[in-house]
Amino acid sequence: MRTFRRGRPLTPTLSRTGEGARRGLHPAWLAFLGLLLLALPARAGSLDRAGIERFFPAPLVVGERDDTVPVWPILKQEAGSYEVFAYAFESIDLAPIPGFGGTPPNLLVALAPDGSFRDVKVLSHHEPVFLEGLGSEPLFAFVEQYVGLSARRAIRVGRANARANGAAPQSVVDGISMATASTRVINESILNASLAVARRKLGFGAAANVGLKVEAKIAIYAPMTFDDLIAQGYARRFVVTNGEAEAAFRGTSVEGRAEGPPDAPLTDLVIAYLNVPTIGRNLLGENRFSALMRELGPGDHAVLVVSAGPLNPLGEDFVMGSIPDRIAIQQEGLVINARDMAIERRGAGMAGLPEGPWTILKIASQAGFDPSRPWTLSERIVRERGQILTEKVSRDFAIGYALPDTLFTREKPDAGPSWADSWAARGWELGAIAASLGLLIPVLVRQRGLVADQRRFEPFRLAFLAFTLLFIGWYAQAQLSIVTLVGLVRAAVGSGDLSFLLYDPPSLLLWAFALASLVVWGRGTFCGWLCPFGALQELAAWPAKRLGLRQVAVPPALDRGLRLVKYGLLAAILGAAALSSPLTDSFAEIEPFKTAITLYFVRSWPFVAYAAGLILLNLFVYKGFCRYLCPLGASLALGGRLRLLDWIPRRSECGSPCQLCKVRCRYGAIEPTGRVDYAECFQCMDCVTIIHDPGQCVPQVLARKRGRRIIPQPVAAE
Repeated sequence: MRTFRRGRPLTPTLSRTGEGARRGLHPAWLAFLGLLLLALPARAGSLDRAGIERFFPAPLVVGERDDTVPVWPILKQEAGSYEVFAYAFESIDLAPIPGFGGTPPNLLVALAPDGSFRDVKVLSHHEPVFLEGLGSEPLFAFVEQYVGLSARRAIRVGRANARANGAAPQSVVDGISMATASTRVINESILNASLAVARRKLGFGAAANVGLKVEAKIAIYAPMTFDDLIAQGYARRFVVTNGEAEAAFRGTSVEGRAEGPPDAPLTDLVIAYLNVPTIGRNLLGENRFSALMRELGPGDHAVLVVSAGPLNPLGEDFVMGSIPDRIAIQQEGLVINARDMAIERRGAGMAGLPEGPWTILKIASQAGFDPSRPWTLSERIVRERGQILTEKVSRDFAIGYALPDTLFTREKPDAGPSWADSWAARGWELGAIAASLGLLIPVLVRQRGLVADQRRFEPFRLAFLAFTLLFIGWYAQAQLSIVTLVGLVRAAVGSGDLSFLLYDPPSLLLWAFALASLVVWGRGTFCGWLCPFGALQELAAWPAKRLGLRQVAVPPALDRGLRLVKYGLLAAILGAAALSSPLTDSFAEIEPFKTAITLYFVRSWPFVAYAAGLILLNLFVYKGFCRYLCPLGASLALGGRLRLLDWIPRRSECGSPCQLCKVRCRYGAIEPTGRVDYAECFQCMDCVTIIHDPGQCVPQVLARKRGRRIIPQPVAAE
């Protein structure tokens, strides 16, 4: 390392490449890489038939597992035959999105034929916040919210109690405080896996339209008669004769029950999409069309169904505002949820429109319905036999409907990737952290500025540490952890998907800054300024120092040995992760971060006692955990060997004869020779303050007393 004669400008210098080469690869990394080579990826569902049957006991029956998609049909008996009750599958087979433990959560999902969730269960997970933290009960309660919701909707995770505060219960689930990122990963796992099954088993072709905004062009209008609308295909007449119905029921127990001539209509419907002004205004009239458009929500659609035949498609017991039992709208194989708008049935429409029973069906914007593409309307015709034990047989009849796409505007909002919501929701937190980093950088760079003034610098440091603890740690939950490195290892030997990092923007911002600062300053920038638990220790030690609490002097030989412990812990944790050992999460508990920062000490007493014990130890052995036990600090110390700058200024007198900086360094990062051990430096800047202070720096004090001028003369590096 380059040193300087008295009086030479104290500026950082580039490390010699020879020194970096001599450092070599740390033994902990060699051990870890060896274990990594032995690891084999394992990502597959865990349930066989017996396992599935435990979740779906009799009278439900588990069918044969699909050969093309890992799905188990769950059957129930209806009227002497078996119908599909649900499709059961494991999310890890279809959407293995890594969580913050590095491995995907695995959930058992039961999807009904209509696309709604019958059940969702957590089979396994490695989410740190729920492992010996909050416990798994909040996670179990979180996934229970999906029961009854539809995979056709874009479900998002809101804040805790979001639905109680007015969020739509059909499209929002309540999040969990302190587990925002984990719940978003789980939400994406459930939805992505469910849509994959729905497309293959339920014909969810229109699922890709969720979020698509298709609107009729209001400016396009032409007056037309009813016959003109029929001729243009803007309104469709749907007729099923008695003969066609009889042919459909041929061979059943209700054959031969037609009640009229074969060519007479059994059902005669007129259907029309009303949002297009040329259709809606002509059919309903100006006033009723305007009222309808006001009642529809943004992106909603309205379909008119009018009956002119003897068969009422709504049924005699139809309730206004409900979903008709016998009418269904489908698009690309997906049944679209269409509900009666409960509009009072008064007055007829335009001339030529039948005067029979009618309904206006509302299709919500979340259904993914695209009126500019073909769709079908089907009617179910039911025949009955017997008066005591009635047997019902039904057949479906359908008609297609399509309008020119020139009548519509199409807008597909760029929703962005699944993690984009996290960045939008936490934008101001990111701004606050970025601003704090923007403040910190010039303070550290300009050593002759604030750092050189001890009276001003000490309050600044304490205030910044308080911000780190209170905002970065306890509020933004951005405590970096060895758990992230465990996740990286698990992802590396598994799917290779690192997207889980993007679900926690504040932590990712700090990781980016910490890695960049490694190259410039070493580990000290994060460990000394941005680690919330480190800040908690330092803030706790500050009043103890003022009260004169005496520190324990660790013998140098023991100190050197203890500093190696953290590297052994790092190798053990990452090695266990590479081998997919179940002990990995237990090993990671050597960090008290989850207890002290993520969970605010709200945890079972052994964990609280351990974290509190480390803070108490810190009062006597300053930052003992950071110096001896922290595996994250060990990883940063190894990464800090790439440091480009020996940025802490030194004088030739440093170490011989002056030992002031060494004595004042509470981390023991300055050797007796005056050399700085950057792997152990926490960038507290005390030594930098001393060397720039003419009243503290011993060589400057002596030179001033002797009235001598110090002339800089470089000294060759050792």
